[in-house]
Amino acid sequence: MSRNYRIRATMIRLKEIKSLHFEKRWAFPIAMASIVSLFLFATCFNLGTVSSSYKTIFPSFNPRISANKTTMNFSEENIQSPPPSPPPLPRFAYLVSGSKGDLNKLWRTLQALYHPWNYYILHLDLESPPEERIELASRVENDPVFTAIGNVYIISKANMVTYRGPTMVSNTLHACAILLKKNKDWDWFINLSASDYPLVTQDDLIFAFRDLKRDLNFIEHTSHLGWKEHKRAMPLMVDPGLYQNTKSDIFWVQPRRALPTTFKLFTGSAWMILSRSFVEYCIWGWDNLPRTLLMYYTNFVSSPEGYFQTVICNSPEFIPTVVNHDMHYISWDTPPKQHPHVLTLNDTTKMIASGAAFGRKFKENSLVLDRIDKMLLHRKNGSFTPGGWCKGDPKCSKVGKPTRIKPGLGGQRLSQLIRKLLEQPKFNESQCR
Repeated sequence: MSRNYRIRATMIRLKEIKSLHFEKRWAFPIAMASIVSLFLFATCFNLGTVSSSYKTIFPSFNPRISANKTTMNFSEENIQSPPPSPPPLPRFAYLVSGSKGDLNKLWRTLQALYHPWNYYILHLDLESPPEERIELASRVENDPVFTAIGNVYIISKANMVTYRGPTMVSNTLHACAILLKKNKDWDWFINLSASDYPLVTQDDLIFAFRDLKRDLNFIEHTSHLGWKEHKRAMPLMVDPGLYQNTKSDIFWVQPRRALPTTFKLFTGSAWMILSRSFVEYCIWGWDNLPRTLLMYYTNFVSSPEGYFQTVICNSPEFIPTVVNHDMHYISWDTPPKQHPHVLTLNDTTKMIASGAAFGRKFKENSLVLDRIDKMLLHRKNGSFTPGGWCKGDPKCSKVGKPTRIKPGLGGQRLSQLIRKLLEQPKFNESQCR
């Protein structure tokens, strides 16, 4: 072979080798491109169209939004939380108690106090004849409103109650225990006697207490015992009502006792408005103080005027809740005697000006009660006190919406009194002093 032929053959071989290397270098990128193309084709096939696949893979791009940005608004000012719901209307649980001859007085007080939103427990003590207790039960059972709502109860097993002894405290705690067992949704407990009478409607009372903290306790008190130290705290007495079924006065025993050192004594009014949390504490007594004091006050003269005051003012967690007022208008001698004055028409102006929720004490069917019915409660004797709940003809013969209230001037007077009592620094300075 000639030399030129060998040179040409060598150059052709070199070109073939170079071409082969070039093809191997691009084989891998071409293979990867083919796999990606197959994946995109499969995706488009599954999702429908190329445009929908495109939008799915690249959701941030949207020609409509880009052309008109005003259709989207992410301002935080437009994201509003729903307004907080108002607290439910407060509920009151009443004990209305009486003794022999108090049936009609108690019934009138109950009618003046009644509201379908509240609870009522009635007690005629063991001194009242069985006929009166049976008649009371019959009246409650036959009243169509009481039957329909079912919020009026009677303590069927009557207790013997001596005002100056511990049996009145025992009876009050008994009623509290029943109310706690039957209902859990009341906020305040109020104890009244058949000689008490409301000076405001229940709509007024609910209105005045609506925005208050539900742990407040309205209980008149003082640690300055004065003459009570020697006349009530130091003498020892026994109440026969604890073990006899006939009423008799307390009797004295010897020796006298010294004042306690493990707790401080307080005294005040036997009538009060207590929070459910404090009532539960008095019933359950998880640190034993209520039980200890109950045993101490067993031999204390007029224990209803000291037991609850001493319990609450020796319990640090409850002291900040104490409001030094019993929500009553009561006319006392100076110094006070065992019983207050009986209120008459001459006391009307002072009662109204006091702003109090209740008055004490009244004689049965006295003219001043008629005046209160007409001026303050707007009720006719023998009927309920009108309120927002009333329906039917005659008025209040049927129950409408129990939570509908129509407060009047009495609600304003009571609210003003409560605001004054809660003003600082007077509020804190009057607690358990």
